[in-house]
Amino acid sequence: METPAPKSERLLSLDALRGFDLFWIVGGHGILVALFKLTEWGWLGAIDAQLKHVDWNGFQAYDLIFPLFLFMAGVSTPYSLTRRLTEGARSEVIRKVIQRGLILVLLGIIYNNGLQWKGLENMRFGSVLGRIGLAGMFAQLIFAFNFEAPKRLWYWLAGILLGYWAVMSFGHAPGFAAGDLTMEGNFASYVDRLLLPGKLHKGIHDPEGLLAVLPAIGNALLGILAGLWLRRSAEEASGDRQAAGLALAGLALLAIGGLWSFVFPLNKNLWTSSFVLWTCGWGSLLLSFFYWTIDVRGWLRGFGAFFAVIGMNSVLIYMAGKFINFDFTARALFGGLANAFPAGWGALVLAVGFLAVEWLLLWFLKEKKVFLRV
Repeated sequence: METPAPKSERLLSLDALRGFDLFWIVGGHGILVALFKLTEWGWLGAIDAQLKHVDWNGFQAYDLIFPLFLFMAGVSTPYSLTRRLTEGARSEVIRKVIQRGLILVLLGIIYNNGLQWKGLENMRFGSVLGRIGLAGMFAQLIFAFNFEAPKRLWYWLAGILLGYWAVMSFGHAPGFAAGDLTMEGNFASYVDRLLLPGKLHKGIHDPEGLLAVLPAIGNALLGILAGLWLRRSAEEASGDRQAAGLALAGLALLAIGGLWSFVFPLNKNLWTSSFVLWTCGWGSLLLSFFYWTIDVRGWLRGFGAFFAVIGMNSVLIYMAGKFINFDFTARALFGGLANAFPAGWGALVLAVGFLAVEWLLLWFLKEKKVFLRV
């Protein structure tokens, strides 16, 4: 595979998919719950049942939100770094990549602890943004150092996923058998208890701990490979072919991840190698659908534009949810209207109002070209 010629266009489908991903945690789930309580439609209840994390082994749709975001960070990498790498500015790229990764780690710590110092023992250092920052940073560094030979990314991917499998298969906490994958006995949780300062999210385990950063690099690397595929010129691959390639890759990843799960279970808490392939399989299928219907065929550009408003300022809206009381504003603006309806309809009005307040803020910032760039 040769390095593709630089392209600068921004994919609406990528911003839309990122916004669709965040939609479910910034208000979409609340709207679905209100609709289900109002209508009691079974299919809405089935979707709602999927919007919960699995306790340990297994997978539900809600478990896809986090790894999908990391996969998309990988997809955007060739678009954001290729031009400067082509110009020979690798040192500058490396500096910015490391800077961005560390800033995301810092923002994750702030998000967890709300700028309140309650002693080191009460601080939580593992975070969603930290995992995205570190895994994305290492994946981008691998991309930068292998820019002239992108095929090597596959070797890195295989080495990381197989290496993590080996570590988790032979490692264990003291007093447990090799390969123990329980919360108490697995090697990743043991490493976090040894090395991660402050408190762990679940006492003896942190789902955003240190060792599991390693396989998460795989999500970003697979995203980078998807981005390289999408950046091919029209002469190399038509839009239809690119979308089809993503879909086929998604099915292959689901098959391999599903088979691997029989010996290395799907587990978001441990971020198992099978979980990486499984989630990237779904990510590739979703990206294929969004890319084909929005960027290639143009059928859902309005749909894409709505979600892109969220996706273009994703870090800002994620952080804002911690520090801004959108519910207070929604009740102030829509509370009177909600009270004019029966309770079920009123709850739906407030749920839609909550999302509308967030979306309008993001739209205003987009119009003013204000983005939280990290």
